[in-house]
Amino acid sequence: MTFPLIDLLAFICFVVCWLGYTNFSKRKAKTTDCISRCLHMHRIHWMNQLIGHEVRVAEAALMANIERNIAFFASTTLLVLAGVLTLFAQVDRLEEVINSIPLASDPNHALVQVKLGVLVGIFVMAFFQFTWAMRQYGFLNVMIGAAPIDLSSRNENLFAYARQMATVGDQAAHSYNYGLRSYYFSMAALCWFWNPYAFIVASILVVYTLYRREFKSRAVKAFTAAQKHLEIEAKSRGIDFIK
Repeated sequence: MTFPLIDLLAFICFVVCWLGYTNFSKRKAKTTDCISRCLHMHRIHWMNQLIGHEVRVAEAALMANIERNIAFFASTTLLVLAGVLTLFAQVDRLEEVINSIPLASDPNHALVQVKLGVLVGIFVMAFFQFTWAMRQYGFLNVMIGAAPIDLSSRNENLFAYARQMATVGDQAAHSYNYGLRSYYFSMAALCWFWNPYAFIVASILVVYTLYRREFKSRAVKAFTAAQKHLEIEAKSRGIDFIK
């Protein structure tokens, strides 16, 4: 079974774009203001505020809303997986559809199955990321329930506990982000059914879109400005933020 060289190169480009951007964003987030970095600072402040609340109904409602969003994506991913797996029994009809698209590459039966397999792999990974995010938010709920109340907000041990709660929430958010990123790259993978050149262009466009949204968007600028105000307020209370 042999595949055209351009398809192999397109797939390698896709993998490099995905893994390369993941590593790049991890490294850059340590030194540059971005959504994940700013949100982590806000989570620390949130958990420190939570320690001083006797009634935590608002926190419970916020956590429930976050988990509901993740559960939606997890269940949707299963439906998408079921649809993609169904296509394995309809490869001949799928090839007819591809042939009807202008500028589409001639469909190779085995290659079409490989493309479907790539989509299956992407959504399986997305499902694991979403469910792991749900579990970690469940862990955070336990930590919130176990958090003591300190109305004075001067207990250093509780500050450290709040930071650990923020870390668990941060890890859960990363898993959620990875799941969403899988959806972005699945859009690029769909272009492979059209032709490998579109696949390459779409992979690069996905990376550009992710970079713009995570590092250069207006939301990042607003988060960064808000973070500075939080840091000033936190220092007045003797709280050291962990970068």
